[in-house]
Amino acid sequence: MEFPELETDRLRLVQVNEEHTRSFFEIMSKDEVTKYYGMDSLKNIDDASKIVESFQKTYDSKRGIRWGIVLKEAGDFVGTLGLNNLSTWSKKAEIGFELHPSHWNRGITTEAVKEVLRYSFEDLALFRMGAVTFPQNEPSIQLLRRLGFAKEGLLRGYLYQNNQSHDALVFSLLRTELE
Repeated sequence: MEFPELETDRLRLVQVNEEHTRSFFEIMSKDEVTKYYGMDSLKNIDDASKIVESFQKTYDSKRGIRWGIVLKEAGDFVGTLGLNNLSTWSKKAEIGFELHPSHWNRGITTEAVKEVLRYSFEDLALFRMGAVTFPQNEPSIQLLRRLGFAKEGLLRGYLYQNNQSHDALVFSLLRTELE
């Protein structure tokens, strides 16, 4: 199956491959990016390379899709977003994303998430999109609320990072809530 590349006014959402490894590492090695990510900051390029490889394996097994966010004008790789725990059979997935801090507060993530939601609900015919975030991650929570996600509740001790378990909030958006 061919990877579903997507496009918005300012962005190309592309398959993440080894040519993006260095840029991905530069993003995921920043503590301000991984602070609420559910994993520790990357320490070396090999770890980034393994994650990029895992994106392909996850896609091949139909358990998820991870897109690289590329700015159309500059051609810069500035982050990723994707569907985790994808189940087309039960019509659901969870969305996750990260962006290089130099591009925060420009509406890039919102633009990318809107397009992935459109693709998920229209092309994949999903019914439910979930999102899990740290309760302290205000920017992500605000983005989810702006897009119509509803807070469902608290997942106690759900995320493990920096050698300890953390609570998480779970949000969802149903296809019927968009119509």
